[in-house]
Amino acid sequence: MRPIHRRSVLQAAAALGLAPALHAQDAYPTRPIKLVNPYAAGGPADTLARGLARLLEQRLKQPIVVDNKAGGAATIGTGFVARSRADGYTLLIGTSAGHVVTPLMQKVPYDGLGDFAFIGGVGNQPSVLVVHPSVGVSTVQELIALAKKEPGKLNYASAGSGGGTHLAAESFLQRAGIQISHVPYGGAAPAIKDVLGGQVQMGMLNLAATQAFIADGRLKPLAYGGAQRSPLLPQVPTMAEAGFKGSQVSTWYTLAAPKRTPVDVIETLRKAMADTQADPAYQTLLSSLGAERLDLSPAQTTAFVQADKVAMTHLLGKLNLLDK
Repeated sequence: MRPIHRRSVLQAAAALGLAPALHAQDAYPTRPIKLVNPYAAGGPADTLARGLARLLEQRLKQPIVVDNKAGGAATIGTGFVARSRADGYTLLIGTSAGHVVTPLMQKVPYDGLGDFAFIGGVGNQPSVLVVHPSVGVSTVQELIALAKKEPGKLNYASAGSGGGTHLAAESFLQRAGIQISHVPYGGAAPAIKDVLGGQVQMGMLNLAATQAFIADGRLKPLAYGGAQRSPLLPQVPTMAEAGFKGSQVSTWYTLAAPKRTPVDVIETLRKAMADTQADPAYQTLLSSLGAERLDLSPAQTTAFVQADKVAMTHLLGKLNLLDK
């Protein structure tokens, strides 16, 4: 009897359409992984994605290439992953904008929750309420008093309509009972530029983008949007301490794969993510971005995103921003 060689088996399997099943027996991963960042290169999300990729590489023993697919308020990159093959080789740095907010505000060609298998939390980046020093206030209460005394005098910058910085500010304004005009920009950099120049008086912007200007006195921080005070701004009260509990709208990041990604692949990625979360180098990365750990299991991450959708539906409804 002639010996049966592996090549012959694979050729026969290919003829019968069974080759993928045989290859699936190989332990994941066996080749490079693509990590899609739905924002432009050089921003906080890009820095986080590249730092995460380097640490996950150490656990998965394969290269991880960060692919920036910016545009469409995070929907271009998010939609790309939703349409990708569910094999664990295309992953997403997910955000509220891509999974929740933009799909609530406009029609997108994917389901922000149903088209994804969530792997874990990556980080949570609270906003900080900052004003130009010329405004002449030092506390949130002084800002509110000024806005009520001189309505129409103040305006605020955001990194884009419907994004985290816009919704963080609107959540605060609603709870404070004041009206301050919104000036949307095409990103954090131009928004901060005009706040620094005094053309816009304030903003609820990410700490990573404002930290250097706070340190040199060009921006004055009034309140921090995290659950606890930031180690980078220990003298700045949280929004809750300033009297606005529940106004913590932040920029969160998750790790997600296309739906129907095999359970064993998700479990491999979950273990790698959990090990990365425990790495001191990861905490250093988060701290450098003014971000907090978001240590969640796949089920907890799914529940977290679902809860965010409920909260954002309520807020966007109040702002008349929901897609009809």
